[in-house]
Amino acid sequence: MFETLLVANRGEIACRIFRTARRLGLRTVAVYSDADATAQHVRQADVALCIGAAPAAESYLDIEAVLDAARRSGAGAIHPGYGFLSENAAFAQACVEAGIAFVGPSAEAIRAMGSKIEAKRLVAAAGTPVVPGYQDDDQSDARLLEAAQQVGFPLLIKASAGGGGKGMRLVRAASEFADALAGARREARSAFGDERVLLERYLQEPKHLEVQILADTRGHTLHLWERDCSVQRRHQKVLEEAPAPGVSPELRTLLGEAAVQAAKAIGYYGAGTVEFIAEGDRFYFMEMNTRLQVEHPVTEAITGLDLVEWQLRIAAGERLELRQDEVALQGHAIEARVYAENPRRRFLPSTGTLVYVSFPDDVRVDSGVATGDQVTMHYDPMLAKIIAHGRDRQAALTALDSALARTELAGVEHNVGFLRALLGHPEFRNGRYTTHLLDDTGSTLLREPGPADAVCAALALRAALQASARWTGAGAADACSGAPGIGGPWSQHDGFRLNLPRADRVRLLRNREALEVALDGSGVRVADQALSLEAVRVEGQQVSFRLDGEVVRARTLVTPAAVYVMRGGATERFERPVTDVAALAVTAGGGERIVSPMPGQVIGVAVKVGDKVKAGQLLFVVEAMKMEHSVTAPRAGTVRSVACAAGDRVEEGVELVALDA
Repeated sequence: MFETLLVANRGEIACRIFRTARRLGLRTVAVYSDADATAQHVRQADVALCIGAAPAAESYLDIEAVLDAARRSGAGAIHPGYGFLSENAAFAQACVEAGIAFVGPSAEAIRAMGSKIEAKRLVAAAGTPVVPGYQDDDQSDARLLEAAQQVGFPLLIKASAGGGGKGMRLVRAASEFADALAGARREARSAFGDERVLLERYLQEPKHLEVQILADTRGHTLHLWERDCSVQRRHQKVLEEAPAPGVSPELRTLLGEAAVQAAKAIGYYGAGTVEFIAEGDRFYFMEMNTRLQVEHPVTEAITGLDLVEWQLRIAAGERLELRQDEVALQGHAIEARVYAENPRRRFLPSTGTLVYVSFPDDVRVDSGVATGDQVTMHYDPMLAKIIAHGRDRQAALTALDSALARTELAGVEHNVGFLRALLGHPEFRNGRYTTHLLDDTGSTLLREPGPADAVCAALALRAALQASARWTGAGAADACSGAPGIGGPWSQHDGFRLNLPRADRVRLLRNREALEVALDGSGVRVADQALSLEAVRVEGQQVSFRLDGEVVRARTLVTPAAVYVMRGGATERFERPVTDVAALAVTAGGGERIVSPMPGQVIGVAVKVGDKVKAGQLLFVVEAMKMEHSVTAPRAGTVRSVACAAGDRVEEGVELVALDA
């Protein structure tokens, strides 16, 4: 075994690999970009070296910079994690040529499976069924449209070198094909440097099943059972579980055998995943991921194997002594991916400072963040993976739901509340869900904040202001209302008013809308709703009370900018009202401001000043966290101004286009 391991990655996967490396007694080396100088993976490594600027192309994707870091640190091996250079054949070859072990398969195997087009040709020749579609070399617009009409609609356009849903588009009619093809190519070129695509028939009731394989350099290949990864949003996985519910023993055997056959066809070694699309008892090869998968923890949970350890041992030349009949299948495991995103705003990514982070300690949590860390626009928005294992599926579901309920995050928007709602959906509970689950039901899973959240925020803010006033002399009531403190008896913060019930009024903003909470001795009023309020306790960050008989408990966090309420896995953010003078001026002028929905980079502007646009017409495209987001006109009008160009970096809420009334 080599003595020093460099991990050419960041975030939770780098931290997870370091955990195994430390257990094996290896010295660990992290690489980082300027944006990650204080990140968790940097703090956890024995040695950390900066390799470039924040954009991945100038750091984590810079092969020579990574190899130089390996030479400087004396690393005998490089683990690529997933994403970035993990499936880059040139990088694997460069490691070998530099005399550094690459913790993964050979460059030849990566090339064989790196192109979805070539991969399908290979496995089809070996007898594995593939989804009907088009995988030829002619990539002209005309040929692809002709092939699409032959395959039939609906169909999928997929980046040949792709993964993670990037460069993938669902096309339901021929009229949508040209725009979808342009978008898929653009995203594929940005993410993978390769704009080639393939076409696949879109199955109507598909399940996404994948099989974990493990092989040594002597040809001994095992499958480690299957996972169900059908719960997806925009073709990115959200929940994964192993084994797959509803898979018969016969189908399980066939899937495993097909995966081993595909791996052996290219002389594969290391850990890898063969992905299938299934409908009923029929399954088809989709692709092979020649790396560790994000969802590998559920396989580790049911088999008792540490896949990273075996990756390292195989890279060091050790034999895989385990026989297929010795691979355990124990219980059930489910993984939830926690993302920095806003479910109420079409899951747009969220950036900012994590002002509070707390995960439960009785389940496995793979995370790369902690309180005080920054979530930037440059990288994938995944914050953590929470994995629960139980004796059966029901036990795993219960454990994961409990863990999510006790997860507390503040500072960025996140999807934990959405994940809990998804776990409780009847179709997921019965295990008969397909890849359409979120498309069909996603909007019904969004929890709207209720009066209890506003009461929590008001109580926390009042308590914080009262505590502050004891030191500053300012009045809590004045602070709540925004009026300047005037001292004397009028600065007391007990809610007393002459000839009126004792009351405090706290003004907040929720989702950019003003909200007033009135607290008095008999109850509370939120907007126009009067509720009884009893048994109020505020102890530090903990708030509890009974609201119309319902017991409410939450952790609250008051910052200069906002009040955060964390309960049941969900987080609500309330702000102090601030008048936006610029917005009032624009409104008075009768126009409409079209703003960037998130921090990111403008990669395309489709209009110019004077253009007449229709409702729904594309205005501009913003890219953040490896995904494109198209912004369209909310109504018909004339473009009055355009304040952006392709390549510009923009912040959330910045006006980019204005329409005349």
